Order: sequence, then structure tokens, then C-alpha cells
Amino acid sequence: MADDKPRPRISNYITVEGEQRLRDELNHLWRVERPIVTQQVADAAALGDRSENAEYIYGKKRLREIDRRVRHLRKRLELLTVVDKPPSDPSRIYFGAWVTLEDEEGLEHEFRLVGQDEIAEKPGYISVDAPLGRALLGKAQDSEVSIETPGGPREWYVLRVSYQGAR
Repeated sequence: MADDKPRPRISNYITVEGEQRLRDELNHLWRVERPIVTQQVADAAALGDRSENAEYIYGKKRLREIDRRVRHLRKRLELLTVVDKPPSDPSRIYFGAWVTLEDEEGLEHEFRLVGQDEIAEKPGYISVDAPLGRALLGKAQDSEVSIETPGGPREWYVLRVSYQGAR
């Protein structure tokens, strides 16, 4: 039986820094890594029997991986909307905000709301599509936020909101 849950919405927003990182990766793969691997494959092919040539087989596999990633990056970059300005109301939490939260134990945590393509970049980056990210959108300093987690409900208190580059 098919899962009846709707798929979560994925935003197509990205910070200027995140877009630059994706463009740098695309450029490196296409202009640096792919030509090197292509030459390695050509050199390995020149050695003769390709069916038992590990360098040739690995090189072809690596070329497919590079090409797959290049296609993904090109398609993704076409879809993304770069957010390069703070919102009109910087006292509220929107995409790109640095947010300092206090948890139920009184510990402070700093997060930055970013797009799906950026969450692995730095510690503390969370997706605006994640449950906490969605719950924070539109909130202001001194707001309380509650989210349902597998371990039960969690409460957070918004201490600070900033659009200046923290960390």
C-alpha cells in the first residue's frame, strides 16, 4: 500500500555563500577533476585489454559519478533563488537568519536558517524545511516555539535574531 503522507515541500532558496559554493564545486568538477580523470582513462585504455584493467574500470566509474554530479548541480542551480538581502522586517525570523534559542534545560543554541543545499556546510545550519526551521519562520525575539519530536514535544525560546554573519 502506498504511503498517503504528502511529500514535504522543499524550498528552492539559497544564500549567496551557498550558491557560490555550489558554483565552485561545479567549476572544479568540470574544469579540473573531469579533464584529469578523462586523461587517466585514456592512458589506461591505451594499455590494452580494458576488461581487466582496474584503472580503466575505476576511471570510467569516476567519470560517471562526476557527470552525474555536474548534471545535478546544473539543474539545481537553475531552480534556486538566491536570497541576497535581509527581509523588510529584520526583527522576525526568515530565511538566512541567525537565531539564538534557549532550550528547556536553559542551554543556548545558535542556528542559521538556510536552504536544503546548505545544511551540511557548517554546524548549526538547519533547513527552513526542517520542523524547527518551519516553526521558527515569522517568529520574533522573545517568542516561544514548540515542535513535536520523536521524543515528545520540545519548547524553545527565541533569544536573538540577526541577519549579520555570525560565527
